[in-house]
Amino acid sequence: MSPDELVYLGILAASIPVGFLFRYLSPPVKQGAALLLGLSVAIVTCQIHTLHSLVTVIGTWFIIKISWRHAPALSLGWSFLYLLFFRLVTWFGLPAPTPFANAIQLLLTLKMVSLANEVNCFHMEKKKDVSSFAKSPVIGGLSQVPSLYDMLSYSYCYAGIMTGPFFRFQTYVDWLQQPSPQTLPGWGPCLQRLKLVPLYGALFIAVDSVFPLAYVRSDEFLDDNFFFRYFYMIAVFFVFRMRFYAAWCGAEAGFITAGLGCYPEKALSKPGGGPTVNYSPDPSADETYDFKTIQNIDCYNTDFCVKVRHGMRYWNMTVQWWLHHYIYPNAPFRAYALRAGWTMFISAYWHGLHVGYYLSFLTIPLCIAAESAMESSVRARLGPSGQNIFDWVHWFLKMRSYDYMCMGFVLLKASDTIHYWTSIYFSMHIIAIACIILGRVLKGGKKEGRRVEKEDKKEGEKTENVTTGGKTD
Repeated sequence: MSPDELVYLGILAASIPVGFLFRYLSPPVKQGAALLLGLSVAIVTCQIHTLHSLVTVIGTWFIIKISWRHAPALSLGWSFLYLLFFRLVTWFGLPAPTPFANAIQLLLTLKMVSLANEVNCFHMEKKKDVSSFAKSPVIGGLSQVPSLYDMLSYSYCYAGIMTGPFFRFQTYVDWLQQPSPQTLPGWGPCLQRLKLVPLYGALFIAVDSVFPLAYVRSDEFLDDNFFFRYFYMIAVFFVFRMRFYAAWCGAEAGFITAGLGCYPEKALSKPGGGPTVNYSPDPSADETYDFKTIQNIDCYNTDFCVKVRHGMRYWNMTVQWWLHHYIYPNAPFRAYALRAGWTMFISAYWHGLHVGYYLSFLTIPLCIAAESAMESSVRARLGPSGQNIFDWVHWFLKMRSYDYMCMGFVLLKASDTIHYWTSIYFSMHIIAIACIILGRVLKGGKKEGRRVEKEDKKEGEKTENVTTGGKTD
């Protein structure tokens, strides 16, 4: 493990026991202590580069103050343009930010855009002159505009400050105002989330030592046979998954011990968004709680879901919610494929400027188009047993697609990514294109093809509805 990874590990490990202490603090003390701790972590790890995040927060606060109506679009433009400056600071003779500053900046970008949208929603509902405005009809809506201190305390809250998961400002406010945080579940769900972390960590270290990523960049790599080169991407993606499984499960455990993101099950919470229905706690009944609001990874379904499009929903789930709520609905295109491509482009930009991100993310719409074509032209014609076999083949190709795309994500450079993809003859691109062509040649059920696309659209609309106060699942 690198020194930076050891620092991340130390911060994650410390956040777990610290979380229990926050359950005994009053709301004002909890807010101040979470801000002080998070800001201290930022200053120690980022030093002077902490100013980048501070400028982003103050800029967003200024936007909200001068124009709440246009705050969603302006905050998105401001945060993403500053993210560009942040990544190009060396062009201006400034020192390069640390990896820790980059991690904080990424999550802060999500928070500021989300906060601007929440404030906009607050004002829009206020203009409707709802008689019972104190209990907003918008699920999870704000009851007042946050102050600069509120924004700073939300931005630098110690929980997940570098690792995520992302959470909305309203989720943060609900955490501060929990009536009896000591009575909320803690140890049980925390241990449940941590039970496989040692295994993930051990597998990460073991497989990474046998299949180092650096070897892919070497000239000797091309001397190995095709099957070894092909298998290498499977090992690399396995290492990639184990690393993030361990990190995100550990991060979630820190949220759980603090009680952040804890809601009754009847609130039907979604990762990132929080409750999707209005609820009233019943003191006379034994409530059952969950932490779905801050669930960032579903390890089992990431590995064993069948479709490429479904795999994205179980990985980095809170960020997927953010993309689905703030980027996908506002894409400058109407066609599903173009909107999906736009969303993947924005996701790649958010991750960084390395070409490998774009090569990977923009391959996803191609894979989705391929699986939709095969579902409509082949699977729709099969019986139950045939569909079962089809799904197993589909799952295998889904995993190989993610293995393939992961190489761009970790190699980063265009030359390194193309070097590897060339070594396996761009096999997954060719398979995807072949599936699309085959689907069109078979002309298998245009209605079924339209049904698959409609299902994709409905799934996106569901995400939008549950986060904007519309119909719920």
